[in-house]
Amino acid sequence: MAGFVGRGAQLGQLRKILKEVATDADSKPGRALLIRGRRRVGKSRLVEEFLTQADVPHVFFTASKHTAEEELKLFSVAVARSNVPGAAIFNDVSITTWESALSLLIGILPVSQPSVIVIDELPYLMDKNEAFEGTLQKVFDRELSKHRILLIGIGSDLAMMEALNEHGRPFYHRATEMVIPPLNPAEVGQMLNIDTADVFDAYLVTGGLPLICKEWQLAGLTFWDYLEQHISNETSALNVSGNFSLNAEFPSDALAREVLTTIGSGERAYSKIESTAGLTRGSLSRALTILTEKRIVTADLPLSTKPSTAKRYRVSDSYLRFWLNFLEPGSAEIARGRGDAVLARVRESWTSYRGRAIEPIIREALDRLLPGQSSNPKIVLGGYWTRSNDPEIDIVVADKSPVANNILGVGSIKWLETAPFDNGDYAKLIKHRSQLPGATAATPLIIVSRSGCTSSTQQAQVFTPDDLLAAW
Repeated sequence: MAGFVGRGAQLGQLRKILKEVATDADSKPGRALLIRGRRRVGKSRLVEEFLTQADVPHVFFTASKHTAEEELKLFSVAVARSNVPGAAIFNDVSITTWESALSLLIGILPVSQPSVIVIDELPYLMDKNEAFEGTLQKVFDRELSKHRILLIGIGSDLAMMEALNEHGRPFYHRATEMVIPPLNPAEVGQMLNIDTADVFDAYLVTGGLPLICKEWQLAGLTFWDYLEQHISNETSALNVSGNFSLNAEFPSDALAREVLTTIGSGERAYSKIESTAGLTRGSLSRALTILTEKRIVTADLPLSTKPSTAKRYRVSDSYLRFWLNFLEPGSAEIARGRGDAVLARVRESWTSYRGRAIEPIIREALDRLLPGQSSNPKIVLGGYWTRSNDPEIDIVVADKSPVANNILGVGSIKWLETAPFDNGDYAKLIKHRSQLPGATAATPLIIVSRSGCTSSTQQAQVFTPDDLLAAW
């Protein structure tokens, strides 16, 4: 598969597990692996690449939303078309249960070499058949684990995939878990071959989704040229990926999607979301529970040594946040050929939008870059705010969250093309440090600037876009 970028760690882990299946001298060499990640993040593509490199007998079946009977028929077709020796037997049999389907497949797989069975969109089968988990556990324990077989289950419903391997569930403690994140900023930069600072802008638009990055890579355009060309194309990956994801996540839950749209448009506080969406408190709470359980929305609390209830909500995925802010509201204009109007709104508000959207990305980078202390090697990063937003602090480093014992650093982000971090910004950072519960005059300062610094930084650690990208 030409053009495959990144995922070196995940491919290495897959190869390691397959080697264990091939070489384990135990009576039960079989393994199970559960892979989860957001839709369109490249889970299936990763496994396809792994299978191509491994060159072993395998079956790759993708479940859908058909009836249980139809799913079994489609599974039989997938097996019959696979490279498994003897797979043609699935053309001649009528299979009525998953237990018989999996048992028959295991029976024709080679004994002397490893094989792989992939079930993509595993949660769909769990939805259609309440007994499927128990069946999978039974077949794994009695048959699959005794053969040199790697069973891979893939799913986009993060909560359901996590639950599958939890205590009290039939498949508990039988599988290794792998989480597939989006491409990281360094991988996005590798694909697009653009300036370091622009890589972060590209990440805020693409979210590291491989399909969108590939579309951009093939076009070979600058940031604004890409947006101009693909915002106007209503069938571009940039435009369709948001709807595709949300339609799959919320096929019938209009309320959760309405709340997500409200948060995506910029409302962050509970009361603001409630008034803008026009919902009762109970309805909003239920919707927020769904959104946070699905990891689509993140609920943040101020980080300091003082407890706070000033919770704020944000869309977790950078691409989805951009899509909800600009592309979904402009979809009707894009459909009638007025993508230029949508692009104009992006240009007009990009600086302010980017200034807030970049914060969690920068905190993730700093989490990788900043050393812990010998007494507490693990640090946490967040921000601090009050209900009046006075002060509002971009970066807080602490020993634990949401209520810290010790504040280890306080920082400010200035992410503008032509305005470096100056003396006025430095004075504001000093003032904000004095207003942060738990911070002292000796608390280290952190400066993150897209365009460098002109202020005295003797007491501060400064990070540039190049420094941040090196975190990955």
